[in-house]
Amino acid sequence: MSNSHVQSQEHQRLMDAMYRHQRHIYDLTRKYYLFGRDRLIAELRVPAGGRVLEVGCGTGRNLALIGRRYPEARLFGLDISSEMLASAERTLNRRRKGRAVLRQADATAFTAVEFGESGFDRVVISYALSMIPDWESAVDRALDALAPGGVLAIADFGQSESLPSPLRRLIFAWLARFHVTPRAQLMEIVRRKAALRGMWTETRTIGGGYAWLVTCRRP
Repeated sequence: MSNSHVQSQEHQRLMDAMYRHQRHIYDLTRKYYLFGRDRLIAELRVPAGGRVLEVGCGTGRNLALIGRRYPEARLFGLDISSEMLASAERTLNRRRKGRAVLRQADATAFTAVEFGESGFDRVVISYALSMIPDWESAVDRALDALAPGGVLAIADFGQSESLPSPLRRLIFAWLARFHVTPRAQLMEIVRRKAALRGMWTETRTIGGGYAWLVTCRRP
């Protein structure tokens, strides 16, 4: 068994254990500190019939919002946690006439073909990379899953670089309790990986760097 497979299994067990009970209150609590998600969704501009994949779809909250904002979109989601997917199934298939396609999968080792698609028009990663050990591989897979003209949209914790040092230390200590590690090189590495594929990248910050937004577009 490869080291990557072992790491994936360990991460799955950790996520299932953490969210087995948390998933029931996840959306109520996270809305107070997962900033930028709704802005990212509002700016997706999904074309009619567009294929939207969320990597680390969790409870399905974001996909449900995407479905309401873009009712003709075709929704797809993956998550490594079976516990979160159980919540996503209920959330999405209660609110939509057409079923969303959900898969239990590792963000570092998926392809569009596994969903029966040649590529996705939009790929969303919302506050997931900071919890994925091999997050750089997850970025690779997401970029490779884009169809021509497709967009990768990322929201995640930044480095709180413009906030006072005591507050910054407090934020990082608090996030660590939930197995969250803000990726200091997120913008740089995503930009480099996108450039190697001929894609352009836009980066923005929210709340003094509390959150970072990154968008990549494939020609």
